[in-house]
Amino acid sequence: MSFTVPRGEVAGLLGPNGSGKSTVMRCLIGFFSPTGGRVRVAGIDVGADPLEARRHLGYLPEQVTLYPDLPVRRYLEFVAGMKGIGGAARRSVVDDVIAQCGLGAVAGKLNGKLSKGYRQRVGLAQALIGDPPVLVLDEPTVGLDPVQTVELRSLLRELRGRTVLLSTHVLAEASALCRRIVILDRGRVVAEDTPEGLARRVEGLGRLVVRVDGPPEQVAQALRAIPGVEEVTAEAADEGPGRLFVIRAADPEPVQRRLAATIVGGGWTLLEARMRTPTLEELFVRAVGR
Repeated sequence: MSFTVPRGEVAGLLGPNGSGKSTVMRCLIGFFSPTGGRVRVAGIDVGADPLEARRHLGYLPEQVTLYPDLPVRRYLEFVAGMKGIGGAARRSVVDDVIAQCGLGAVAGKLNGKLSKGYRQRVGLAQALIGDPPVLVLDEPTVGLDPVQTVELRSLLRELRGRTVLLSTHVLAEASALCRRIVILDRGRVVAEDTPEGLARRVEGLGRLVVRVDGPPEQVAQALRAIPGVEEVTAEAADEGPGRLFVIRAADPEPVQRRLAATIVGGGWTLLEARMRTPTLEELFVRAVGR
């Protein structure tokens, strides 16, 4: 496999279990040595100069392992010391990551007493110590409840300016956090694009979902007349107002720009318009053929 994450970009590494995501990440951080080829982080060959490469890296493993009998602050001070940060600078750095990751309320608590959500925050905080320009995050929201997932995603969105590679099973997470995603299967890159572009390319057609208050047959006929529309399907009536229509188009963006004018021109009301992105499972069925 071969791929590049440009400076300052957030990229997602997607794939089913056993596809190679964690192995790739362990090669990136120097934990595994690749059997062939080279890995470069910030232009540094990880195999030739692993220590210098690691100085540019922050790593959050899938299973965050913390010293259970150490308080959060003491643990982060230990990590800072291991990264060569001492004296007054160590306290300042630890204070900064505690504030950045929302750990103030638990800074004096033992790691072993923390919830899963707070353990993930501590794991992210240790990765941020030393202000590394590159972050490698392996399944950062795995095992979190919905509230904890939303909170951690908000933290990750604030990491602007860094180059981030995160692995995930969840397409919605990649769409929310990543500018580009790379799909792996059986140790190979099978697709690489923006989340929206990948969905269109793998599926073959983009899909728009619109809800319109108007006569279904006339609305469907007007939608089919929009240039670029391949197919229009009226979905079964539901409890919501109007009627839902699914529009398939090779390039849905120009179609989306013409929707409002078409519907208003017919004297109807546009209640909803959104892109429908295939699920991760749907993408794999099409990308991998299984």
